[in-house]
Amino acid sequence: MLEPTFTHDWDISPKQAVALQRSLVNRVVVEPLQTDIRLIAGIDVSVKDNHVRTAIVVLDMGSLSLVDSATWQGPVVFPYVPGLLSFREIPAILPALKLISVVPDAIMLDGHGLAHPRRFGLACHLGVLLDIPSLGVAKSRLTGTHKEPGMTKGDSSPLMDKDELIGTVLRTRTNVNPVFVSVGHKMELADALKLTLASTVRYKLPEPTRLAHHLSKRGKVAISS
Repeated sequence: MLEPTFTHDWDISPKQAVALQRSLVNRVVVEPLQTDIRLIAGIDVSVKDNHVRTAIVVLDMGSLSLVDSATWQGPVVFPYVPGLLSFREIPAILPALKLISVVPDAIMLDGHGLAHPRRFGLACHLGVLLDIPSLGVAKSRLTGTHKEPGMTKGDSSPLMDKDELIGTVLRTRTNVNPVFVSVGHKMELADALKLTLASTVRYKLPEPTRLAHHLSKRGKVAISS
């Protein structure tokens, strides 16, 4: 079972949450993957009114077949504040993780990691808490600048914040809008890109987060055929 290696208070103000991000960012580790990724978890959190549903799927990286899945529902405990998504979503992710029967080797999240104004997006926060390799694959940019990548699947361009590389804008499907990939914890950007492309089949989104999204929104997993 995946459990946090440390805890902190979640009942805090947005100002306190920003301070906490700045105090935890030095725990983020950027290094080559230390293990083969055989099982990858995709996580998506949907919110409607004051209700939240977390969906987790665990896939075999070789076949992209479904190994396990779980959902958890509960109340929203933190307001929507740009840059503070992790404080809204992680309290709903942690109980959902207790419902899966296998331990993944990495976690892919629908959100950002280092591609964040304080370099501590959702994928960093959860990765650090669980001490597990993690990456963010987001549908839109939160911060940084980039040139439009080529239109062919696999084309990419760097996502920069001034002179700092914070992620990659990646075309996962030809002639379809790109995604924004960034490191969360315990991997390098090259690893995050490799995992994203390896788990993308027919759609714009890689299978871990695509299937988790379907499960969170529709209560079922939509397997690619």
